[in-house]
Amino acid sequence: MNDLRNYMLVTGAYWGFTLTDGALRMLVLLHFHELGYTPVQIAFLFLFYEFFGIVTNLVGGWVGAHFGLKITLFAGLALQVFALSMLALLDPGWSAVVSVAYVMAAQALSGIAKDLTKMSSKSAIKVLIPEGAQGALFKWVAILTGSKNALKGAGFFLGGLLLAWLGFRAALFVMAAGLALVLIGAVVSLPGDMGRAGKKVKFSRILSKSREINLLSAARMFLFGSRDVWFVVGLPVFLSTSLDWSHPEVGGFLALWVIGYGGVQALAPNLLRRGLAGGTPTGRAASTGAFALAGLTTLIAVGIHLELSPWLTVVAGLALFGIVFAINSAVHSYLILEYTLSDDVALNVGFYYMANAAGRLFGTLLSGIVFQLAGLTGCLWVSMVFVLAAGLISLRLPRRNPAITIG
Repeated sequence: MNDLRNYMLVTGAYWGFTLTDGALRMLVLLHFHELGYTPVQIAFLFLFYEFFGIVTNLVGGWVGAHFGLKITLFAGLALQVFALSMLALLDPGWSAVVSVAYVMAAQALSGIAKDLTKMSSKSAIKVLIPEGAQGALFKWVAILTGSKNALKGAGFFLGGLLLAWLGFRAALFVMAAGLALVLIGAVVSLPGDMGRAGKKVKFSRILSKSREINLLSAARMFLFGSRDVWFVVGLPVFLSTSLDWSHPEVGGFLALWVIGYGGVQALAPNLLRRGLAGGTPTGRAASTGAFALAGLTTLIAVGIHLELSPWLTVVAGLALFGIVFAINSAVHSYLILEYTLSDDVALNVGFYYMANAAGRLFGTLLSGIVFQLAGLTGCLWVSMVFVLAAGLISLRLPRRNPAITIG
């Protein structure tokens, strides 16, 4: 009963953070696009967010294993409150160079906050689910990941709405106050030793991983790079400039995409049950999903190149991309926990999400550069190459999941 209570507390804290994280991304993107910033300049606003996620996941896993996941969770929530408040103090009278540098610094703190919170929440599932309960593990991982992404989508919509309703500064202060309340509730309620390793963890072990974890992390890097190369800058700017959508419409579409994506993730165990004959996912599911995405991305890029209906290619095509991507991502989220032991979970999940953040970093940078040079079609071709690489790497993952894997 205590484990279920703690799972719900961790999930609630993660939900609160995710809502502000999605809203913040949309606020920054739409606000600076409205100010006349180019796609490349907008991409740079997010680079430190992704870069510091790489560092955070690598070091944060060791901190979580050494001191407990409660410490890393609280640090993530507190840093996000500070980052939101810092961005609210941005002076519109500053030059473009100073403004970009200031926003990049605030986004760096937000990136650290996001990955501390994510690593803590995902690792906590492995700690709270009994060893050997693979079916339950897949179910609860899918629920947490799916609900998180659904709320991130709601955050996109909230960000566009708050920008139109309250303006940039007031919206940020409101979100900071709400997340501060979530932090206080978590501090009061969670046990102090959650996720702490039973033995001392050497710092050198942050890079000492099994073959399975290294392969899965590499596949994860290319998988998330394939999404962000068109999603972060290319798609919202395309919808705003080429289709002449308003800020609430752009935020609403991205929100629905991510909400639907999260819903599919949460349902992934049920959707895969028939194909897996009642079993749990293996490396075969990861590679099959990646190759399906590669084919789908190719079709969307060809459709845009042939100037077919944007509703058929961009809206419907990327909605279908979201479904396949969500299932593949849920498989990855299960496999990383399946491949590790409880004492090593923070280290291994941190390393895995370091690769995730690296993919997002490359995808974010390329999203601005490729869109400015070759439009949304170019972004999709790069996405196809990335997801094809993820599939080829996944071919080397185990076809059967061992009962115990040394992390």
